[in-house]
Amino acid sequence: LSVPPEIPKEDGRPKWDNKFQYILSCIGFAVGLGNVWRFPYLCQIHGGGAFLIPYFIALLFEGIPLLHLELALGQCLRKGSIGAWNTISPYLGGVGVGSWMVSVLVSLYYNTVLTWVMWYFINSFQEPLPWSVCPLNENRTGLNGECYESTAVNYFWYRKTLNITPDVTESGTLQWWLVLCLATCWAIVYLCTIRGIETTGKAIYVTAIFPYLVLTIFLIHGLTLPGATEGLAYLFTPNLKTLKNPRVWLDAATQIFFSLSLAFGGLIAFSSYNPPKNDCEKDAVTVALVNSMTSLYASIPVFSVLGFKATTGYWDCLDRNIISIINEFDLPEESIMRQNYTAWISFLNSSYPEKIAGLKLKSCDLQEFLDQSVSGTGLAFIIFTQAIILMPGSQAWAILFFIMLFSLGLSSMFGNIEGVFTPLLELRIISKSIPKELLSGKV
Repeated sequence: LSVPPEIPKEDGRPKWDNKFQYILSCIGFAVGLGNVWRFPYLCQIHGGGAFLIPYFIALLFEGIPLLHLELALGQCLRKGSIGAWNTISPYLGGVGVGSWMVSVLVSLYYNTVLTWVMWYFINSFQEPLPWSVCPLNENRTGLNGECYESTAVNYFWYRKTLNITPDVTESGTLQWWLVLCLATCWAIVYLCTIRGIETTGKAIYVTAIFPYLVLTIFLIHGLTLPGATEGLAYLFTPNLKTLKNPRVWLDAATQIFFSLSLAFGGLIAFSSYNPPKNDCEKDAVTVALVNSMTSLYASIPVFSVLGFKATTGYWDCLDRNIISIINEFDLPEESIMRQNYTAWISFLNSSYPEKIAGLKLKSCDLQEFLDQSVSGTGLAFIIFTQAIILMPGSQAWAILFFIMLFSLGLSSMFGNIEGVFTPLLELRIISKSIPKELLSGKV
């Protein structure tokens, strides 16, 4: 019997268990570490809330159309990136190969970040947290000199974790703790992708949903911390003058492109397992909007915590100055408080300018502490970890934070691995008689 043209023939491809599983996989692939440690930073340096204007314009005219194109391409042709572009035109096959290479390289990078996250997660079970205090020197007569000259957070990141060399020309040696963490991360990725979407579709329920739970917990806790208001005001106060800078528009377009994981090949692979009549246009809008709303949602707890860190640092600066002044002028304790510090400084500067100058008081400016925010690994492993040790119950917050980062990275890895795995299966470079579990291990 001939098959009617409107009913597609079975091609033996795996299928998603349900539509929700597919949407979760696309969201998990799109929503990654950049939503937590890149988007808030771009808002901060590009005029706060003003950055949202070019960001949503880029989402409307770049993100959603390109995302729709990739989902439609995979769904219509039911092939991975290489096969899909070859089908359109043999001259475009290089686009698919390029996407495949991007997925390979990004997978290697992402798993390295997961290695660092796992190392910090393991160390989060120590009390006190190992990045909260400097270790003793070899003679155990004082603190380690390198750590003392820097900070405990920086020392743990650059020496205990990376053990960086003094010069880029020196490669250094393998760090056994990172090698073990890297092997563990690859093992976890393998177990989750062992049978393609048949296994990642199950794991995505945890890896895609759990980060939202942790973000909500951080949001509730972050808003109760002192200085949270200052952090949020610093993030979202609009400076429309920045929109005259072309760099702002370029960063907005770049953030949308990479945040949605466009041209990586994973989205084409995911959509190729859909039925041909699926409403991919609606899917593209849904995934794009959820991704952007997640970036905004993540920015609130991140800058609440960073505002708390800045306020705490500002208060510590004031307290050190207050102690120096009280000791110098033999004043009663608690005569100078944070609330009246400015008035006292004005009075003493006018009455005893030489004595005040001799104290060499530090300039305490809350704005300067807020300006210390950074993006990327610096936010996750230095700034945020420094803020966590200031929180009550810092151990629990560290564990939650690094589990969230691992879940975000792992769900993005699923899309990258699928972008590598699907084209290789379709090219038939390896015999189909080889079990999929063994093939996944080789990939």
